Amino acid sequence: MVFTKKTGFLLLGGIIHFCFLLIRCASRSLSEFKGSDVAFNNPEVKLHIENKQITVQNGIIRVTFSNPEGTILGISYNGIKNVLEGRNNFNNRGYFDIVWNSPGVPSKLWGIEGSRFSVIETNKNEVELSFSRTWNKDNSSPPLNIDKRYILRRGSSGLYIYGIFEHPEDFPATEIDHIRIVFKLQKERFHYMAIADDRQRVMPTAEDRSTGQRLDYDEAALITNPSNPQLQGEVDDKYQYSCENKDNKVHGWINLDLKNNKSVGFWMITPSNEFRSGGPIRQGLTSHVGPVTLNILHTTHYSGKEVTMTLHEGEPFKKVYGPVFAYLNSVSRVHHSEQVLWSDAVQQLSKEINRWPYDFPKSEDFVPTNKRGRVEGQLLVQDRHIKGGTFLYGENAHIGLALPGDVGSWQRQSKGYQFWTQAAKLGHFAIANIVPGDYNLYAWIPGVFGDYKYNTTITITPGCIIQLGSLIYNPPRNGPTLWEIGIPDRSAAEFHVPNPYPNLINRLYIAKPLHKFRQYGLWKRYNELYPNEDLTYTVGVSDYSKDWFYAHVPR
Repeated sequence: MVFTKKTGFLLLGGIIHFCFLLIRCASRSLSEFKGSDVAFNNPEVKLHIENKQITVQNGIIRVTFSNPEGTILGISYNGIKNVLEGRNNFNNRGYFDIVWNSPGVPSKLWGIEGSRFSVIETNKNEVELSFSRTWNKDNSSPPLNIDKRYILRRGSSGLYIYGIFEHPEDFPATEIDHIRIVFKLQKERFHYMAIADDRQRVMPTAEDRSTGQRLDYDEAALITNPSNPQLQGEVDDKYQYSCENKDNKVHGWINLDLKNNKSVGFWMITPSNEFRSGGPIRQGLTSHVGPVTLNILHTTHYSGKEVTMTLHEGEPFKKVYGPVFAYLNSVSRVHHSEQVLWSDAVQQLSKEINRWPYDFPKSEDFVPTNKRGRVEGQLLVQDRHIKGGTFLYGENAHIGLALPGDVGSWQRQSKGYQFWTQAAKLGHFAIANIVPGDYNLYAWIPGVFGDYKYNTTITITPGCIIQLGSLIYNPPRNGPTLWEIGIPDRSAAEFHVPNPYPNLINRLYIAKPLHKFRQYGLWKRYNELYPNEDLTYTVGVSDYSKDWFYAHVPR
């Protein structure tokens, strides 16, 4: 081709036009996706107060609260008048609740309703609302002072939520089993649930469960007459969607709107687990059929009364739960929108983690970054029967700060905050953003038997950086290892997990070995495998991946 001045201008014009098209396409694709980030070219945050309702909006979402109870009546977003189930009672859409009891009395569920409303902060960039209640010495509510806080920020497509729970020393004793934040979404819209990259699916409806067959406990149902024929014969059980605290960071539901060619996601994002009880591997509920999305702030699930929060008469207690983030996003297409919305929710989680601890909550009880502390160190392992006692690096060790107690007591703690990390190369670790107070340092190392505790109490003060140096863990033993069954990693993944019953399966977990244990009814397989007596394991002959049942099951 021969280039002339004319062809040069034509080529330059073509390049400019092509670049314009690229920019236009990029702008279009970005405008089709709606997520969350504070941008001050967005509309200002507006607050409207009525006798029975409070409304706050920012041009992206509008949230309506009952006054003074502080339950969430509705969330309007992207053309949907209310993503919550508006046919439910006003106190059964978006709310806090608690399961509690006085000592010696059966537990009861109580929806936390405020008796006093106040505006904590209102300006063009942010509104923070408080719905609080002070215990009035009645027996129908727990002896706690509770302050529910909600924050809407400019440019944000989500609502920040936190609660302040206080038990003054002159209040009577109480026992607390559960504290939750609950959202119940529109039944007709939200059918696709996602809690992890490999745990996503179209879910049955609450009606599908009610017309199905109840199994061994109320939470498990066999779907026999579903509205979606593809779900015929599956088991639904909310406990199949539990996960460990360390992984319980983002989950929710998606509305695939084929008619209007758009999809909307509703997500519960938890940027920090510092307020949750039981440590990083404690199991907790996420989302489940309803559609329901939960944030489990404290629970006795999977543990029982041993982890009940017992507050004695004369014992002062105060704790901030949250903030957590109820996040909404949307995309103006349906094809593959589940993955687009899920990926965006995961990215939003990363943003929230990077912002933690937040600098915008106005409560003095929420400790900001500059008033928190940091602990650094290195964990080594010394076992005289491994490599002659040569120091081993505690790489990948789980290391955390929790209230002072015995070795392993962090698993039963529920009153204080906990801060955990995993050791990096050479066993080095750093735990940042620690709330001031007294702590013990606890640890365990995958593949190494036992629990570690640093015997010196660590006192965190505002702005401190504590260098612990090298810590040495000596695993308990009386001599060389003669034999062992499995791997000491606080998991049963290496043991034998039987196949589920063909007529009692959750198809989500087929061909996913790591999740096989979640299938319903596997405990019944033990008596089938060993009908006459318990299993016999022969050291040196048996294979724990085939011959050791993954769960301890009573006969």
